[in-house]
Amino acid sequence: PQARVGRGGPGYLISIMYARKAFRGSLTKLAYYSTVQHKVARVRSFDYSGKVNHEPPYEISVQEEVTARLHFVKFENTYIEACLDFIKDHLVNTETKVIQATGGGAYKFKDLIEEKLRLRVDKEDVMTCLIKGCNFVLKNIPHEAFVYQKDSDPEFRFQTNHPNIFPYLLVNIGSGVSIVKVETEDRFEWIGGSSIGGGTFWGLGALLTKTKKFDELLHLASKGQHANVDMLVQDVYGGAHQTLGLSGNLIASSFGKSATADREFCKEDMAKSLLHMISNDIGQLACLHARLHRLDRVYFGGFFIRGHPVTMRTITYSINFFSKGEVQALFLRHEGYLGAIGAFLKGAEQDNPNQYSWGENYAGSSGLMSSSPELCPTQRARSGTFDLLEMDRLERPLVNLPLLLDPSSYVPDTVDLTDDALARKYWLTCFEEALDGVVKRAVASQPGSVDATERAEKFRQKYWGKLQTLRHQPFAYGTLTVRSLLDTREHCLNEFNFPDPYSKVKQKENGVALKCFPRVIRCLDALGWEERQLALVKGLLAGNVFDWGAKAVSDVLESDPQFGFEEAKMKLQARSCLQRLDALFPTERPGFVLQGPPHKCALIFADNSGIDVILGVFPFVRELLSRGTEVILACNSGPALNDVTYCESLIVAERIAAMDPVVHSALREERLLLMQTGSSSPCLDLSRLDKGLAMLVRERGADLVVIEGMGRAVHTNYYAALRCESLKLAVLKNSWLAERLGGRLFSVIFKYEVPAE
Repeated sequence: PQARVGRGGPGYLISIMYARKAFRGSLTKLAYYSTVQHKVARVRSFDYSGKVNHEPPYEISVQEEVTARLHFVKFENTYIEACLDFIKDHLVNTETKVIQATGGGAYKFKDLIEEKLRLRVDKEDVMTCLIKGCNFVLKNIPHEAFVYQKDSDPEFRFQTNHPNIFPYLLVNIGSGVSIVKVETEDRFEWIGGSSIGGGTFWGLGALLTKTKKFDELLHLASKGQHANVDMLVQDVYGGAHQTLGLSGNLIASSFGKSATADREFCKEDMAKSLLHMISNDIGQLACLHARLHRLDRVYFGGFFIRGHPVTMRTITYSINFFSKGEVQALFLRHEGYLGAIGAFLKGAEQDNPNQYSWGENYAGSSGLMSSSPELCPTQRARSGTFDLLEMDRLERPLVNLPLLLDPSSYVPDTVDLTDDALARKYWLTCFEEALDGVVKRAVASQPGSVDATERAEKFRQKYWGKLQTLRHQPFAYGTLTVRSLLDTREHCLNEFNFPDPYSKVKQKENGVALKCFPRVIRCLDALGWEERQLALVKGLLAGNVFDWGAKAVSDVLESDPQFGFEEAKMKLQARSCLQRLDALFPTERPGFVLQGPPHKCALIFADNSGIDVILGVFPFVRELLSRGTEVILACNSGPALNDVTYCESLIVAERIAAMDPVVHSALREERLLLMQTGSSSPCLDLSRLDKGLAMLVRERGADLVVIEGMGRAVHTNYYAALRCESLKLAVLKNSWLAERLGGRLFSVIFKYEVPAE
C-alpha cells in the first residue's frame, strides 16, 4: 500500500514517549498517523431495464480507498538521531508546528528535537498519557490483557475484554510505583504509591552485583535461587507454621541469611532475592489498594514489567497470595506503548479519535515477546527499530449485540488453540498447506496486473512468517484461534493489494443462482407446510456447502463445475446430523423456529455468496416474511473468502425482488432490511458489531437470531448464549473437525436453542 504519512495533517499527528533517563535510558516510542491507500473491489448493478436473467448480475471495479492508520514504533535511544531523521523525512510537513512528547526524555531531548525538526515540543503529563493509552488498548484490542501462569504451556492466558472496562486499578512501576484508580475515560485519581520500585531494584542490584544494565540484572535473577539468600519459614520453624497456615517455603525475611552466614553470595541469588523482595512489596501494596476500593481488575505496567517472565511471575504470586485469589494480576500486550498512544490521543483531541473503533493490523504488527519479523537483522541494527504496532481505523463504530445474554462472559471462539496443542498443530499445518491455493487464487483474480505474481509471492512470505511465529509463540497476537488465523490471512492479502480474490467467482455464482431462484421457489410453494419447512432447512444446509474456503469443497467445485444445489442436497442426505435435525416438529415450540406463533423480528447472519445466500437463505427469509416476521439480513462489510458482502447483498436482493412479490413488498415496506455487520472476517464476533445494526436490532425487537456457516456458527458462537431463540446451522466441510465432533465430512450442525427462563 502507498502510505501518505501525515499528509496535510496538523502537528498533533506525531507523538513521542521517552524512557526516563533515571531508570531506562533505552527506549523511544513513536506514535504517528498516516493515510494508507488500498485497492478495494466495488460492485455496481447493471441497468437491465427490468430483465432479470442476465449474467453477470453486476460489474466489478477496482478502486482506490484511503483509510486511516495509527503506527507505533519502538526505537532504542541510541538511535534517537535516526528516529528524528525518520520523522523529519516522512512525518513533518509545512503545517506541522508541534510535536507531543512525554516521559523523562521529553526533557532530555527537547532541545535536540526543536533544533533538528524545527518544531515546538509540547510536554504532556505522563500519567494522563498512560491512562488514555491504557483505555484505548483495552477498548480496541480484544485480547490485550493477560494473566501469567508459569506452569502452563504457554504461560500467557488472555482475557476477553469486559464491554465496560471501568473501573480498574493501574499500577505503573517505573523508578518508583504509582497506583491510580481509573473510573471513567476522563476521571482518575492517584491513590497511592511507593518509592520502592524499578529504580530501587536497579540501584540496589547495581550495588550488590556491580551490574549496571537493567536487563542483565533481570537475566541474573532468572538464574538465581533466592532461598540461598532469603530466610524461609522452614528456616525459622523447621517446617510449615501450622497455626498460621504458612507453608515452609514462604519467605520469612528477605536477605535474612546474609546477616548470619559467613560466606559470599553469588550475584544470581542476590538478584533473585532482590526481585522477590520488591515484587512482593509492590504486590501487597496493590492488593491492599484494590481491596480498599473494591476493585478486582488490577493492570500492571511500566518498564519494570516489560514482558519479563520472572517479573510477571513474582508479581502474580504476590497478588494471589495476599488476596487469597480474589484479585487478579493482569498484564498488557502493549503496555510499552501506553504513554505514546496517550500522548497522540491528547494531541488529537479536537479530532476525537475515541469516536471511532480501531482494529489491530496483524500484517504490520510484531507479536508479544518477539522482534518484528519484517525487519532483517541489518535493518534492525541500522535503525534501532525492533517492535511495531499498527491500528486501522474502522469505518463504523463497533458495539455488542444487544441480545447477548451476558456480554461480560461472552467468548466468540469455540476452541482456544493456545490451549489445545493437538488442534493448534492441525490448523497451523492446514493453513500452511492451503497457502499455495490462496496464492494461485490471488494471482488469478487480477489477470491484467503485471506485478500480481510478485505481490502474491510477498504475501506468501509474509503469511508464512506469521504462521511460523505462531508455531513457536502461539500467544504472540493474543488468544490463537481459527478466527485469528483467518483474519491474519485477510490482513496480509489486503496489505499486498488483493482485496477480494474471490470477486469473479462470487459474481459468476450469484448469476447462476439467480437464474435458479424462480424454479426453487415454485418447488417450495407446491409443498405442504411440514414438507416445506423440512425442504427450507435442507436448502439452507445444502447452500452452505458452497464454501470456497474449505478445501474439501474447493476440490469438488474445481473438479466438477456442474456440481450444484441438488447435488449438494444428495451429498447431505447420506450424512448424519450432529444436533437436533431429527427433532424438527415437536408439539410446541421450542422445537423448531417456524412452529407456533410468528416471531416479531429475525436477525440472520449470512455466510456465502451464490447458491448459499440466494437459494438457501432467501427462501428461508421469504418464509419468515410470509408469516409476518420482519427480517434483518446482516452481511459482511468487507470481503473475506467467498462470503457475501453487504454491497453484493443489495444487488442480489434487488434482483430477487424483481422476480418475487413477497421480497419486493418487504423491501419496499422496510420489513426486510439489509445491514452490514462491521466485519470483514469469515467468522463472527458478536461483541464487535456495527453500531447501526445493533441499534436496529434493539429498535425492531429482534426475538430470533439465525447464524449460518462453519466460521460463524462452529468456529465462533457455537456456545454463545443469547437472550432470545437462536438457530445455529452449518455443514462441516473439514473432515478433522467433523471427526472431532463425532461425525463425518459434510455432517450438519442444526442447533436450535431457547434462553433459560
